Amino acid sequence: MKKIFNYRILAFLFMATILYAACTKETANTRLPAQISTSQLKNVTSDSVTVVGFVVAAGAGFTEEGVVYGTSAAPTTSNTKIAFTGPTTGATYTIKIGGLAYATVYYARAYAINATGTLYGEQVTFTTLPVVPTLTTAAITAVTGNAAAGGGNVTIDGGAAVTARGIAYGTAHNPVISGSKTSDGTGTGAFTSALASLKGNTTYYVRAYATNSAGTGYGPEVNFTTLVDLPVVTTTAVTGTTKTTAATGGAVTYDGGGAITARGIAIGAGANPTIAGSVIAGGTGTGTFTTNLTGLTKYTTYHVRAYATNSAGTAYGADITFTTLADILTWYLPGDYVTASYPGSTLNNWDPANSPIVMSTISAGDKLEGYVYMANGTNNWKFATQANWNGPNYANNNGAGTLEPGVLDPNAANNIASAAGYYKINADATALTYNAVATTWGLIGDATPGGWSNQTNMVYNPASRIFSLGLHLTSGGAIKFRGTSDWAVNYGSTAADGITLDAGGSNIAITTAGDYAITLDLSHPNAYTYSANFWGLIGDATPGGWSTDTPMTWDPVNNVFTATVALTTANGASFKFRANSAWTLNYGGALNALTSGGANITVATAGNYTVTFDPWKLIGTATKN
Repeated sequence: MKKIFNYRILAFLFMATILYAACTKETANTRLPAQISTSQLKNVTSDSVTVVGFVVAAGAGFTEEGVVYGTSAAPTTSNTKIAFTGPTTGATYTIKIGGLAYATVYYARAYAINATGTLYGEQVTFTTLPVVPTLTTAAITAVTGNAAAGGGNVTIDGGAAVTARGIAYGTAHNPVISGSKTSDGTGTGAFTSALASLKGNTTYYVRAYATNSAGTGYGPEVNFTTLVDLPVVTTTAVTGTTKTTAATGGAVTYDGGGAITARGIAIGAGANPTIAGSVIAGGTGTGTFTTNLTGLTKYTTYHVRAYATNSAGTAYGADITFTTLADILTWYLPGDYVTASYPGSTLNNWDPANSPIVMSTISAGDKLEGYVYMANGTNNWKFATQANWNGPNYANNNGAGTLEPGVLDPNAANNIASAAGYYKINADATALTYNAVATTWGLIGDATPGGWSNQTNMVYNPASRIFSLGLHLTSGGAIKFRGTSDWAVNYGSTAADGITLDAGGSNIAITTAGDYAITLDLSHPNAYTYSANFWGLIGDATPGGWSTDTPMTWDPVNNVFTATVALTTANGASFKFRANSAWTLNYGGALNALTSGGANITVATAGNYTVTFDPWKLIGTATKN
């Protein structure tokens, strides 16, 4: 009933009461015509309502007062009626109607009976509220260690749309939707539910549910017990890898509801090894365990998985790969030359752990090689097989100090003596022989000024341990790095990747003519590298903008790249140093400390500038002419 209707009725009743009282007092023998009113509806629920009647005027008196109601308009006493039986204390009376159907439209009127007949008040209309749905719970089927199937059937919607339905489940009786549940559509009818992520060997209680605007209704409770599930196990990262050993392990974080009767590590050469192959047992039960892998093959890739077994079967952790170390030897070259030859480093004289090294390769585990710089006029040194003096250490057997191939002798009293130079040193750990060849490194090839006949020597920097060279290279030709004039020691690049060098490798093609900065790094045994870059200026401060480089030329007097160029400052213009007309290698930031990929370099005043760049020290200048 709308509020405005109630207000009008109350106002009418108020005025009628005053009139009724006045008439009673002033004209006791004068009576108004009998009149009854349906004044108010209260407390509508799903099965009840309270109706208030009001005697506007009793006339000669009523023999019965009450309320009639029904599902059709204008109910009368021939429909359902409820007579008021309470004490009369005023003009109003209240009647509660119960036993109504939910979500149903009803009509009601106050009535009163006197000698002349039955009077009816105004008709009021109301709709009872809905109730929660009615449904059944289906039996649980397809039970496994971690899943099951169920469902339900919403047989009555309760007078309102079913907006959600499914299964509520848990390990305690009478589960509700505030706990674990499924969501399986809307509306009435049968539905199926899939229960997942269950625990093994566990009893669950299940009730179907359905929700409408009145709330949530539940079906009868059913229960089931899952089977034993597979365990959950993780594989520990592999650590401490050596040539033949490693360490790993695992953690059984869930037993699946059954006893863990076995656990450990499965290992093999192929992916995802199983317990049908090689295993290392790791005990029983849940928790963490560690496993030491021994008897492995050198420089071999292995796969390992932790496993755990219960009555349901065997589960595995993630597959982890590792590779045992190669049979690579490292020998140390301590001597009295070290401190003078490696300035600014942590290397020290006669300290094996802090000396230059030679190493073997995977393919030749007993053949060691490396390059060593010796700055003194005479340099004394030895081979040490460990980073200390505890292992065998070798010198030349005759003490002659010759640079010819020699025989190593652990009992030699004398050191090996070498003149100043940059040496390629080889040693055979099986034959116990060595060779120390003095090298003079340079660039040679038909792309160089000297062609294939005359090499252009490079400059060695002891602090950075690299050789460098700036020179003009022509296109269409090639270059190589040569250490000895007889070509016994030379490097090319079979990979042609602009980085990697290999002994006697392919010629390095030069496709773009220009002044190049050449770098040769022989400081890492058996991993020798190079770079060959031409340089330019690029940016909106330069004539070519950000699309075309202004080439820089090599200045052999000052050992820098240089360009004379008009620079602008319009709109905050700037520039950078760029190699090979590409952005793979570029430098910016502060001119006195340039960084790879650094910030654009701005110019304070527009004008003609001489710009220089040292690609090894990473220092630039910009001088206004």
